[in-house]
Amino acid sequence: MNDDQLNTDAIDDAVLGLLYLTLHDDDRAWKGFDWEALNRLHERGFIANPANKAKSVAFTEQGLREAERLFRKHFILPDAGTKE
Repeated sequence: MNDDQLNTDAIDDAVLGLLYLTLHDDDRAWKGFDWEALNRLHERGFIANPANKAKSVAFTEQGLREAERLFRKHFILPDAGTKE
């Protein structure tokens, strides 16, 4: 598959939502995802620069809100709140 066939917006949304899954220390997430996607998320203002020695990356305030929204949209079952 060629890179020009990839829907990088959809990839970035999935990565941002999955970063929320690894949320720790209030605003940090483990950065074990594709570097190009992480760089795009940084360029869009959702995360701090991932190019450092830390194993995690900090969300921006906007990024944390968007990550939670995407996580809930794509990974939470619609009726999860009604199960007992």
